[in-house]
Amino acid sequence: MKFQFGFDGMKDTDLAPLKIQHTDADTPFLLSKHLQAIFSKLPSYQPIVIICVGTDRSTGDSLGPLVGSHLNRTTNLRNLHLFGTLDEPVHAMNLADTVEKINRQFDNPFIVAVDACLGQVSSVGCIQVADGPLKPGAGVNKDLPPVGNIHVTGIVNVGGFMEYFVLQNTRLSLVMNMANVIGDALHSALRRTQAYSPSIKTALKFD
Repeated sequence: MKFQFGFDGMKDTDLAPLKIQHTDADTPFLLSKHLQAIFSKLPSYQPIVIICVGTDRSTGDSLGPLVGSHLNRTTNLRNLHLFGTLDEPVHAMNLADTVEKINRQFDNPFIVAVDACLGQVSSVGCIQVADGPLKPGAGVNKDLPPVGNIHVTGIVNVGGFMEYFVLQNTRLSLVMNMANVIGDALHSALRRTQAYSPSIKTALKFD
C-alpha cells in the first residue's frame, strides 16, 4: 500500500498509516521506527516542529500537553522545536495564533501534530500516525484550523455520544501511559534521525 505524504520534498513511500495498541510489547520500537522513516525523508535543513494540542482542564484532552511535557522534561535534543505542554498548553483559544507564530518563526516547517481523539471501543488505547493535518475539535463540534503535515493521535475513549462528558471522565492512567509511549517514540525517532544527519551529527550525545 502506498502512502502519499502531502508536503514538498517527499514522494510516495511504502509507509502505510500506522495504528497500534499502546500496550503491545513492540509498540515503542514500531512507533519510533515508523516516525524515523518519515523524518529521514525530510531535507536536513527542514525544521521539525511538534505541536501538542489539548488542555490540562480535561483528563481525556490532556494527552497532547502530557506528551509535550514529557518531551520537554526528558529530551536533550538541541533542535527540538516544541509547542504545547501542561504549563503552556495549545488549545482552542490559542491554536490559530500558535500556528501563525510557527509559520513566522520557521521556514517551511514540517509540523507533527499530537492530540487525543475518540473512537470505537475496540480501538481505545490505540496510537495512530497518519499523513495530513490534524483536525482538532472535530469530535466535539469545534471549528478549529487544521494543523500538521502528519498527525499522531491517541484514542483515549469511546466516541459518538456526550463527547465532552466522555473526555472529562477518561482514565488519567490510560492517558499518561499513552503519552509516555508517544513521547518516548518521538524522542527516539528525532534523536536517531539527527544522528544520521551530517549537519548536526557532532552535536548529539549518546548514553
